[in-house]
Amino acid sequence: MLLNWLSNHGSAVISLVNYIPVVATVVTCVFSLVLARATLRYVEATDKGLALAREEFEREWSPELHIKLRRVSASDAEIVVTNLAKAAVLLQVLQLRSLTTSAPYEKSVLNDPLIGGMAWTNSVGERLIRITGSEFEGKVDASITFFAAGRMFRSDWFRFNVMVRNGRILNVDAISVPARRVRVVHGHEEIEEVEVAT
Repeated sequence: MLLNWLSNHGSAVISLVNYIPVVATVVTCVFSLVLARATLRYVEATDKGLALAREEFEREWSPELHIKLRRVSASDAEIVVTNLAKAAVLLQVLQLRSLTTSAPYEKSVLNDPLIGGMAWTNSVGERLIRITGSEFEGKVDASITFFAAGRMFRSDWFRFNVMVRNGRILNVDAISVPARRVRVVHGHEEIEEVEVAT
């Protein structure tokens, strides 16, 4: 009976057997397209992850200092420099300047290491009075030049409102945070700007 059925329907069976490789090829192509699209999505996700990891690494290891000027007493103020990065730096020059008077910059040569995450403080009361005078109400800027990873950098200018009366420091308030983190310095010229903070 089976032989009879095969002899009667043999051409249909042969045609069906001939279509199996064609169907298998179509199914394989569809699966290949699905896998290729999944692979492209995976590559895009991996690229985004690598970009985020690179950005995080650069933020953690690129030098970034924060400067704070604060009043300690009527005759003294101190500067606090905080290293926000993981890498250690070597502080070289502290600069103070008054924007409202024609007094020259007040520069202090330093040679103090500052480990990542730590803060460095120094008394600047006398220097502040020198650039402001005994009667002053206006803006004072502070900046630090430092070595990190074999290169010299300079922080942007951090600005403060300062009030001095009769040679006594009455008030010191921060009024701005710089938009740029640090600049690479060679000699006295700025040549390269490190990425802008967000």
